[in-house]
Amino acid sequence: MDPRSALPQALLARIKDQFQESILALRDAVDALSPQIAAAAQRMAQALLADRKILACGNGGSAADAQHFSGEMLNRFERERPGLPGIALTTDTSTLTAIANDYHYHDVFSKQVRALGQAGDVLLGITTSGNSPNVLRAVEAAHERNMVCVALTGRDGGKMTDLLTANDVHICVGSKSTPRIQEVHAVVIHCLCDLIDYQLLGPA
Repeated sequence: MDPRSALPQALLARIKDQFQESILALRDAVDALSPQIAAAAQRMAQALLADRKILACGNGGSAADAQHFSGEMLNRFERERPGLPGIALTTDTSTLTAIANDYHYHDVFSKQVRALGQAGDVLLGITTSGNSPNVLRAVEAAHERNMVCVALTGRDGGKMTDLLTANDVHICVGSKSTPRIQEVHAVVIHCLCDLIDYQLLGPA
């Protein structure tokens, strides 16, 4: 007996819709975002070659994306290589709660950037709305440190659009759906990891 025959068709239809919407969002992003992804990967590789590091931050699902990126850097992506200096600013609960308690949650990333960031480092700031105050403040702090910023956003880019400079890279997913934006962000992160390895190690 086919197990699908006992499942409500409405559930199967909604699953199909989710997959189709994700496919469409990814298809639309290929041409729209490829130049920005390549530019971001170039800046990241240049920083790593200059013995600099990449700091990453975000909230909720974007925090998971920041940690995902850092894990791929520090361990490996698809190829064997030494670990690369990628630090997620979302993982130290003592630091995060101390800053939030003593100052404000808006400052949880910016204070870390000011303490850890150096000229030539890269900040990867992830916010689906482009309006997360703590990510925006992290970008401001990165600019104070003469760091390059790569912003992963969605919708119309939000307040992040006006905050970035000509030396920064804005990768904005033009969808209004948070799940679709996050799904494209995941692929962008994998593209960045692949392109970094390609630039540092050459073709596989």
